[in-house]
Amino acid sequence: MKTDDLIKALDADARSKAMPLRSAWWLAAGVAVVVAAVVFMMTIGPRPDFMAAAHTIRFLSKFVFTIVLAISAFALIRALSTPGATTGRAMVAMIIAPLLVAVAVVLELFMVPQALWSTRMIGSNMMICMSFIPLIGIGPLAIFLWMLRYGAPTRPVLAGAVAGLLAGGLAATFYAAHCFDDSPLFVATWYTIAIAALALLGALGGRFFVRW
Repeated sequence: MKTDDLIKALDADARSKAMPLRSAWWLAAGVAVVVAAVVFMMTIGPRPDFMAAAHTIRFLSKFVFTIVLAISAFALIRALSTPGATTGRAMVAMIIAPLLVAVAVVLELFMVPQALWSTRMIGSNMMICMSFIPLIGIGPLAIFLWMLRYGAPTRPVLAGAVAGLLAGGLAATFYAAHCFDDSPLFVATWYTIAIAALALLGALGGRFFVRW
C-alpha cells in the first residue's frame, strides 16, 4: 500500500470513531486532570503556605512554565493523532516553555550570588520532585496513550513522547503547588528530569502499544 493511501485509510478510520477525535481529546484531558488531582491530593497535597506563596513571582513562574508546556504538548499530540494534519506550528510552539525556563535561569544567575547557585539548583526536595511528578503523571500518560490508539498517529514513538510531555506538564503543574523550591535553577534541573522520564515512558508506550 502506498504511503498516501495508508494515511487516507488511517484518517478514515479515525473519523469513523463513535466520538469525534477532537471531542475525545478534550474529554481525555479532563479525565487526566481529575486523575492527577486525585493522586496529588491523596499523596502530598499543596504546601501549607500556598496562599502566601501565590503572591510571589518566583512561585507563580513555575506554573507558567508547566502550563505552557502542557498546552503546547496538547496541541501537538492532537495534531499527531490525526493523519495528514499539519504539525509544524505546534512543533515550534513546543520551544516556548524551554525558552521561558532558560530566560528565568539567566535572570536568576544575574540576581543570585554565584556561591548560592548550587544550593538553589539542588534545593531541598529534588528526590520528592523526581518521585512525585512521574507518580502523578503516570495515570494521565496511560490515558493519553489510549487516546493515541483511538486516533491514528503515523509517528507513534514521537506521539508517545509528546504524550509523556503532556502528562509531565500536567503532573508538574500539580506538583508545583507542593514544591517549596521556587528557584528556576531547581525547576530547570529536576522538573526537566522528571518530565523527561515520562516522555521516555511515553515513547516506549508509543513504540509497543501505539502501532499500526
